[in-house]
Amino acid sequence: MQPRTRFAPSPTGLLHVGNAYSALACQGWAEANQGELLLRIEDIDFTRCRPEFIANIYEDLNWLGLNWQKPVRLQSEHFDDYRRAIHHLRKRGVIYPCFCTRKSIQQEVESMGLAPHAEDTAVLYPGICRARNLVEQELRMEQGPFAWRLDIEKAMSIARQPLQWHDDKGNTHRAKIDHDVVIGRKDISFSYHLSVVVDDAIQGITHIVRGEDLEASTGVQRLLQNLLDLPEPTYCHHGLLHTPNGERLAKRHSSTTLRSLRAMGVKPEKLRQLLIENTDMIWPFGPEDHDPIIRKLA
Repeated sequence: MQPRTRFAPSPTGLLHVGNAYSALACQGWAEANQGELLLRIEDIDFTRCRPEFIANIYEDLNWLGLNWQKPVRLQSEHFDDYRRAIHHLRKRGVIYPCFCTRKSIQQEVESMGLAPHAEDTAVLYPGICRARNLVEQELRMEQGPFAWRLDIEKAMSIARQPLQWHDDKGNTHRAKIDHDVVIGRKDISFSYHLSVVVDDAIQGITHIVRGEDLEASTGVQRLLQNLLDLPEPTYCHHGLLHTPNGERLAKRHSSTTLRSLRAMGVKPEKLRQLLIENTDMIWPFGPEDHDPIIRKLA
């Protein structure tokens, strides 16, 4: 099989230098392994994704010098693929509708004496809806919003064992899943976990090159691949760029965008060189450091 990887940004904002580093890591892997690089736009969350950001992605990646196979897969054009996956999982009895709000989950967890921080609530989901009977499920599904949760205990009981994943160095890792993760929602329809495993199989992705911040999601994705009878890719998790104070570069932190670098007159070949040769994984500039950036990269 032709080695193949993908760069898969979400159009929820402008690409920043952390995204550029990941894109170059994908391209570098493809070149080193005589493989193909695909571009996928992960735009299923219509509440946050914007068409103008898709156009910006193409502009920024072309400017950066990224080359990819055509056509580009837009997730928003392939909802039927994800619906079939949900239908298959439901037939196997490994997902259930969850009607809980964040507030109700928090209250239930607190009543159990756990009292987590808000950001940990999803991880500590106590299984409130897991035991609802089918009649109640169908009735409540007609009445309001719900999410599809993967019943981890039931899913693990029927999955082929041992459930594990392999990295690019030949190491084997046990797949770790510690909660009934959401894989779909009535309003947005499909989760990141479900859509990416379906896309990777359809696109023939053999190696997934992505940041180490996504390594924690590998276990549930391997479980979904197992349940859906999809092939297992090899995983390559690279390091992440950080600011000098140790903060990970991210859209929500207003990291330096490729659009702003283009406007400053930065030469893409100099940016590529800086990122590729950046062994300490530190981006030394802030979003407003125009003069230092121009002196270094223009």
